[in-house]
Amino acid sequence: MIYKWNFDFVKHRNKFFAFSLAITLVGILTLAFAGLHYGIDFKAGTTIDIVVGEPIEKAKADQLFKDAGLSPTVTIGGANQDRVTARFDYVLTPDQINQAVGAFTSVYGDKVSHEENTVDPQLARELAIKAIYAVAIASIGIVIYVSIRFEWRFALAGIVALLHDAFIVISVFSIFRLEVNLTFVAAVLTIIGYSINDTIVIFDRIRENLRFAKMKTADDLSEIVNKSLWQTMTRSINTVLTVLFGAIALMVLGSESLRLFSLAMLVGLISGVYSSICVASPLWFVLKRDTIGRNKKAVPSKA
Repeated sequence: MIYKWNFDFVKHRNKFFAFSLAITLVGILTLAFAGLHYGIDFKAGTTIDIVVGEPIEKAKADQLFKDAGLSPTVTIGGANQDRVTARFDYVLTPDQINQAVGAFTSVYGDKVSHEENTVDPQLARELAIKAIYAVAIASIGIVIYVSIRFEWRFALAGIVALLHDAFIVISVFSIFRLEVNLTFVAAVLTIIGYSINDTIVIFDRIRENLRFAKMKTADDLSEIVNKSLWQTMTRSINTVLTVLFGAIALMVLGSESLRLFSLAMLVGLISGVYSSICVASPLWFVLKRDTIGRNKKAVPSKA
């Protein structure tokens, strides 16, 4: 089958690199000045989920906590808007928890139920360190796998794309001050796995096309990369759309924590398909093109 394409990804690689670099710089600046909005998992504090059995307004919940002498960050959720989630940046005492729940019980009676989650400072630090280890170990394992299966140039291009996707998600959460918790880490790890999977499919097609190609110039190599990208384009688009539908459904129908997970997935999936096509493959071309002709043996001159 003859594959035809109308867009040359390799030719426009510098535009893609500049775009990714610009987003990276914005992310670095945001992280440097604003940092991340850590959730209860990564800092000491208490979260209380209170179900009152009927719809409740946020203003009413704020007033009840104020009556109990507390001032948490309050969100309303649940299928019937009857769940109050209160987040405290400090650890509550048992008496303070009883006061908070008692304020709602005095208004809504026996319908009230609650769940409390407390993270102490030591556990918060431990969770943060383990989350970093998880991302680092996953990245190193991927680099080793790609290096063994392909070559170091593929591995380098793949890890750049992988870090690109993870950093894009982190930057978006930093810019919009979205909560970073263990669910976010799970989303980042999922994105890393998806991104490298899509990238490997393209790399595998490039390697397959290289077996039957006779390369003499960089243009020949560019043609192979573009051909491979378009041969796998349908697969890349169909795969990301399939996962996007699931992520959108979770974001619309899921709880607050699932919405943040789904949002991270949405950003990461879009970034992943972009980096696999527009970053990883053109970057491999840049690393590979200078090797063309190196292995040719020089023809000895006749005396």
